[in-house]
Amino acid sequence: MATNRRKLQRQVQSAVSHFWRTRARQSQAQGAKSGRRDRGARSAVTGGAHLDGFAELLRVLMVEAGLSATAIHRRTSVELPGYYRAEKKWDLVVVVDGRLFATIEFKAQVGPSFGNNYNNRTEEALGNATDYWAAFREGAFRGSPRPWLGYLMLLEDAEGSTRPVSVAEPHFPVFEEFHEASYAQRYQILLTKMVRERLYDAASLILSPSDQGLKGTFSEPCAELTFANFAESLLARAFAYSRTQK
Repeated sequence: MATNRRKLQRQVQSAVSHFWRTRARQSQAQGAKSGRRDRGARSAVTGGAHLDGFAELLRVLMVEAGLSATAIHRRTSVELPGYYRAEKKWDLVVVVDGRLFATIEFKAQVGPSFGNNYNNRTEEALGNATDYWAAFREGAFRGSPRPWLGYLMLLEDAEGSTRPVSVAEPHFPVFEEFHEASYAQRYQILLTKMVRERLYDAASLILSPSDQGLKGTFSEPCAELTFANFAESLLARAFAYSRTQK
């Protein structure tokens, strides 16, 4: 068991390193074409492939748990119907025997605009889950039992993400847990509440500093939101399917 935990730790480190390498490569490529960097390193954040290390790790783990590799979709065939919109492209979709098995969203945030991006990510996460479960309720994923929905966030461990943030209370007080909370803590609050409210079946929050990220350095500030717990929840579903359906 300890060996497996150490192996998973190394695999997460590799995915973190891949994130920073890809981010640097995308940023350099954009700068070479335009002669200048995107303001706020936007190209490095919106490139998409920077979180492929985590997607590939989860793909390998699910195949090892007994799912067919052909059931796991990335980049293509990742559109699912919505309720408030026609469809949405997810980051990883698993369809087994014609039934929706699991769906995962991968997100990352690197400074300096932690405030604006945090609000956008919050609205996206809540809106996507609301649309997803409404579509499920209305039978959009025909023949599927309740699918598994996961959310992974990699956040830059920086002064801007870890220092306390003030709140505005012109009319009514905000909830106490938000007082003196940094953006990293706000993400922890958000992801924890989303899982406890069953908007997502599991979530993972990973912090990594830009100056050490290429080495795979990362931390996990919340025991409920570790990658190990995230993977365990997903793989438990995969193992159960493999044992009962084959």
